[in-house]
This record gives sequence, C-alpha cells and structure tokens, in this order.
Amino acid sequence: MRFASRRHPARVVSFEEAVFTGLAEDGGLYHPVGHPDLAPVLPRLQAREAFPEVAEEACAQLLAPDVPPERSRDLARRAFFFSPVLRRLDERILLLELFHGPTCAFKDFGAQFLAAAMETLLSEADRRVQVLVATSGDTGSAVARAFHGRSNIDVVILYPSGRVSTLQEQQLTTLGGNVHALEVRGSFDDCQRLVKEAFQDPTLRRRLRLTSANSINVGRLLPQCLYYVFAGTRRGELRDEAPEICVPSGNFGNLTAGVYAWRWGLPVRGFIAATNVNDVVPVYLRSGRFDPRPSQRTLSNAMDVGNPSNFERLTEVFKGEWEGVAAMIEGRSVNDERTLATMRDAHAAYRVLLDPHTAVGYAAARDHIEAVTRVGGNPGQVIVLSTAHPSKFSEIVERATGVVPEMPDRLAQCLSIPKQSRPTGPSLGELSEFLLETFG
Repeated sequence: MRFASRRHPARVVSFEEAVFTGLAEDGGLYHPVGHPDLAPVLPRLQAREAFPEVAEEACAQLLAPDVPPERSRDLARRAFFFSPVLRRLDERILLLELFHGPTCAFKDFGAQFLAAAMETLLSEADRRVQVLVATSGDTGSAVARAFHGRSNIDVVILYPSGRVSTLQEQQLTTLGGNVHALEVRGSFDDCQRLVKEAFQDPTLRRRLRLTSANSINVGRLLPQCLYYVFAGTRRGELRDEAPEICVPSGNFGNLTAGVYAWRWGLPVRGFIAATNVNDVVPVYLRSGRFDPRPSQRTLSNAMDVGNPSNFERLTEVFKGEWEGVAAMIEGRSVNDERTLATMRDAHAAYRVLLDPHTAVGYAAARDHIEAVTRVGGNPGQVIVLSTAHPSKFSEIVERATGVVPEMPDRLAQCLSIPKQSRPTGPSLGELSEFLLETFG
C-alpha cells in the first residue's frame, strides 16, 4: 500500500513516511493509492472467531508488501488486547460495540495500533517525534492512553475548553509524563486549525519532528477498517446478507475507514452518515454542495464539527464525483431532543443504555428503515456503530433514562487524579511558543 495527497498525486510515499509526516507537505491529507484486495482472505476471516485473529490476517493483507506480513501480525497482536462485540437488538438492527478498549471509546482501535507502529519504527531508526493532536472528546483520551510512556514519543493534545465532558477531560489531562494537554479557548474547529497550521509552519517543521494521531494520520485511520471487516465477516449474525452500516459522524474518519473496507472488497449494501445538527455532510449528500460552517454545541459533543477534515478523503474514494458518494452514502441528522428520546426509547425497549453519539446513529438507522419500508423496499439489516461506553456521558444518560450507568474501573480511576493542563489561546503564535520552549 502506498499513499499520496490529492493535491500532488504523483508524489507517492510509503506507509512509514505517511505515518510520521501526518499531513502532507502540501497541506493535503494522505490517502491510499491503489486498492488492496481483501477478497482472497475473506473466507479465512469468516472462519476466525476472535477479533485479534481477524485483525492479524487483514493487516498482513492490507499493509503488504510495504510492511512484511509477520511484522503486520505482530503489530496487530500488540495493539489489540481488546475486541468489539456485535450485539443484535432486533430483526433489523445490530450494535457493533466499540467501547471495550482501555478508554471505552472506538478511538482506542486506531490509537493503540498507531502507537505500537510508531514505537516499533522509531526504535529501529533511533529518533524522537512530537505527536500533535486536536480532540473534540474521545480522540484525546485514547491517544493519551495509547502513547503514554512510549519510547521516543512526546504527545501534545489540544482540546476546546468547556466543550468536552468532565470524564473526557480527566482522561486526557491526568497522565502527565510524555503527555501534555493544552486547553484551548475556542472550539474543536479552532484546535483542528491550529494543528494544520503547525504542520505547515516552516520554523516548526525545521526544528521539530511533528506528526499527528488524529484521523489526519492514515496510520490511525487504517486500523479502524479492521472492525468493519470483523463485523462484515460475521456471516452467522448477519444471516448471510450484506448489511447497511450506520456511522455516528463528526470529523468523518470513522465513516471513511468503513468506505475503504468496502472499496477493498468487504460486502456492504451502503452506509448511513448520522450527524447531529452539524450536518454539512448530510446537506452535501442531498444537494451536492459542501458548505463548512462554525460548529454548534450539542449533547453528542464529539460530533460537533463544522468542517470535517476527512471529507477530502471520503470524496477521493469516489474521484470527487458527488453522484458516486450519494449513491453509496445516505445522510441523516438528529437533534438533541430526538437524541434524548432515542436513548429513553432504546432503554425501554431493549434495556440497553446508549451514549448520545450511538443514539444519533440508532435514530438515523430507525429513520432509514422506516423510509425504505414506507416505499415498499427491503431495508435489510443495519449495523450501528456504538462508539462510546454510556458511563462516559453519565449525566446525559441519566437525564434521558433515569438510570446512572455503571462506570468501568478503568474510567473511575482517573476521576480522583489532579488535572494537568495548560490554558492557551486559539493562535498559532501561542502554540508555537509552547512547542519550541518544550521540545525545540
């Protein structure tokens, strides 16, 4: 597998260079060049019961020949000491629970793999890097935990002040050591802009070795394909039919990973992009117009993104043709009132607690099924990605259902540790000063 920026498609780089560069020198995002073929290994993957075994085989196929198969398998073994769980709710809807990792969010899959890959490659090259990350919630905690204590890696996490949950903030600000948290006076879009500006700044590029662990970095995005492959090859649970997949979406890295898996051979009927009121992509899917705008605050805060950076990668899969994107992906948006009602209804019907992001996906899936049924179609089965443990949004879950979700010990432990963060403004000057003073 090789990678290139859309802006300079002739400049093709290796997996290692794409991982450590993060953002291409021209400011574009790296995307895969060519199309790995999963078809030869799908029968073997269907016979594997455990996710780590599926991940090992799929990684060996996807990363070859750039990464030798045994190294790919070793990285998968080191990264994935946890697994997704596919749970059926009813005849039409299944939940793919992605919150069984160390920080109880789907971001653990990409962060753990990227951290293992970077540490291995750096130990061979004897060099040090600075990982720069913007987060709207769960990315920061997943990256902080995955990279904490890793050799030859420093981590700087930018998060919007007052716009992440208390638990999310505690997870990303209490580790210390090689993990540094910057509390930015602004929105997630400000944090994301600062990261991009830092990568393009000549002085920072010359004096530091910057890379990213956001879904900006293909090394974090690609391993997210693996849980799609796992779910799509569970033929017994899926009753031998290709599913629709509904993805709660904010920065659109998660959906892009699913589209990659489909493009490389995984049977999928289609995708549903589920957003909150920050619906620039659903509007695009209906109209063909992509008009970024400032994000609005919602209960599903990790999806409060007004200018999703992975939109560039998503459309590149379809060569920028709106008709192709709209044919494969349906967009639906869900407001806060509907989110709360969905959480209440799911608990009443199935005794299951949903976090607000999963609730957005579940509501969108129900709307899709009803719309297809209304016109006499067969909606088939829909897999909804369940992206975070409900206890990460305990107050919202209790408000919706009257039930306080039980918190896993690995989350509860961080609540009693003092917060360590540095306030900063939304300007590149302040960020540059911190980076150069600390690492330059």
